[in-house]
Amino acid sequence: MAFPHRPDAPELPDFSMLKRLARDQLIYLLEQLPGKKDLFIEADLMSPLDRIANVSILKQHEVDKLYKVENKPALSSSEQLCFLVRPRIKNMRYIASLVNADKLAGRTRKYKVIFSPQKFYACEMVLEEEGIYGDVSCDEWAFSLLPLDVDLLSMELPEFFRDYFLEGDQRWINTVAQALHLLSTLYGPFPYCYGIGRCAKMSHELWRNLEEEEDGETKGRRPEIGHIFLLDRDMDFVTALCSQVVYEGLVDDTFRIKCGSVDFGPEVTSSDKSLKVLLNAEDKVFNEIRNEHFSNVFGFLSQKARNLQAQYDRRRGMDIKQMKNFVSQELKGLKQEHRLLSLRRFQLEGRDYVSSPSILSADIGACESIMKKKTKQDFQELIKTEHALLEGFNIRESTNYIEEHIDRQVSPIESLRLMCLLSITENGLIPKDYRSLKTQYLQRASLHFLQSYGPEHLLTFSNLRRAGLLTEQAPGDTLTAVESKVSKLVTDKAAGKITDAFSSLAKRSNFRAISKKLNLIPRVDGEYDLKVPRDMAYVFSGAYVPLSCRIIEQVLERRSWQGLDEVVRLLNCSELAFTDMTKEDKASSESLRLILVVFLGGCTFSEISALRFLGREKGYRFIFLTTAVTNSARLMEAMSEVKA
Repeated sequence: MAFPHRPDAPELPDFSMLKRLARDQLIYLLEQLPGKKDLFIEADLMSPLDRIANVSILKQHEVDKLYKVENKPALSSSEQLCFLVRPRIKNMRYIASLVNADKLAGRTRKYKVIFSPQKFYACEMVLEEEGIYGDVSCDEWAFSLLPLDVDLLSMELPEFFRDYFLEGDQRWINTVAQALHLLSTLYGPFPYCYGIGRCAKMSHELWRNLEEEEDGETKGRRPEIGHIFLLDRDMDFVTALCSQVVYEGLVDDTFRIKCGSVDFGPEVTSSDKSLKVLLNAEDKVFNEIRNEHFSNVFGFLSQKARNLQAQYDRRRGMDIKQMKNFVSQELKGLKQEHRLLSLRRFQLEGRDYVSSPSILSADIGACESIMKKKTKQDFQELIKTEHALLEGFNIRESTNYIEEHIDRQVSPIESLRLMCLLSITENGLIPKDYRSLKTQYLQRASLHFLQSYGPEHLLTFSNLRRAGLLTEQAPGDTLTAVESKVSKLVTDKAAGKITDAFSSLAKRSNFRAISKKLNLIPRVDGEYDLKVPRDMAYVFSGAYVPLSCRIIEQVLERRSWQGLDEVVRLLNCSELAFTDMTKEDKASSESLRLILVVFLGGCTFSEISALRFLGREKGYRFIFLTTAVTNSARLMEAMSEVKA
């Protein structure tokens, strides 16, 4: 079931060093405030912090009580307060309110603010405006690389997407550059570097400046990773907008994987308690099914259950010595595997199971009910509509489906997602459809959120338009027609610059032309075999190869952008695709088969699964660095001004 690595696959670097570095730096910063102290932690940092330094480690370094940063008075009686926060204005206001309240009460305490991953000038300005700049000490916890798995690093910056791709805020570019600099310092230089997108280019340039300033740090080091690829999220919105059907993506869409773990509620655990589960390669059952198309998972779990039951049944007829060996050597492992297996079945089915070995002989009908749940009419119609949009067929029927989806008030976020997918695949909506869908959505969304037809909904549409996710076609010339006229009047190079200027204003997609050029829609005779997939399209049921992954595949084959000029132009990136090769004689053949892919603005589990598949086929191993793991719902929520 799982993607076994080829015998000649290169070994992955050990990223546990990143955790140790982050932990040591945090401990050092806490010890700058000697004695007992209370620690106030921003909600966004709680899960990442738990992966680095748990409560017992904090207690060892004189952290007395832990509080969440929230809009209410602090109940702390400690004489020393430490704040671990993101560099946000609202956090500075909160800290200022606590300090000023102490001043009014005539109370003197020590205050320390630790910014993560970095401190911004704007935050210091707010502290100064509030009159407390001299009362607090400020430090940075440069924690920007959290290993979530053996091949997955996250910066845990979900706000990066909205800040950069909507607001044009470039403040996180330095954080990306610092993270890349740290990786090259620890794991040697990267002989081959490729990138595409404005954010990728700026991050690369700033990173190279840091490398030049500290030239000696990587000199003479043997590279452990041969290639690095920087990719902007807005190069491929389509992939992020599609429903995920690989198992790990499905779990993320359904339950929300957060910081590498997932909380399962009573409906999954069949008890009155929730259960937090870490999802990574150490979980053997999960690792075998994480990259699989969900239609393969149910049968696998049933077979696994039967195998486990057979192993339990071996106890019958054992003598005392054999039973003793069974209990001491095998029983613990079987119980652990059974617990994990039962949980996977819970996730997929949501049925109540008794937590005992007898579950393992459960009727295969349980798995059939899972299949029914996931292949019921609504789900089939949804996937069918998405595939039609990707292929460019039955657009009128797909538009009607979206209208019905809005009318039934299934989910405002889901309806927005489908509208955006229609817009991007069709290079914008025709004015009539745009107005019709927008009017219907605004009316129905107001009912769903139990509020009046307010400006928040309109602002959401404005955000989607600015980001290029939901646009309206111009009534006259299309963008490509304008480009054609301009190119006749000026030189090719100048035309490219003017084309970029138009695209930055209109942000039109050229998905259909790109899809044809890169063969994103596979031509299949008969039914696509999801059990033995032939290409990366399996992550979308054989209907579509993720654009981001195809670009990476094509560039790696060429070791440059040569021959991809037309694709780059269609992506509106004529000036923004780059290759940076460093002469590196010390690079081993093994390191040259290790590729670090950096997703700026988030990546999906579908893309991760697709590239793992490509790695197995081509003899590569991919490592993923993302500003945050994302999916279609998170993408839409980042653009929305309406809080549910």
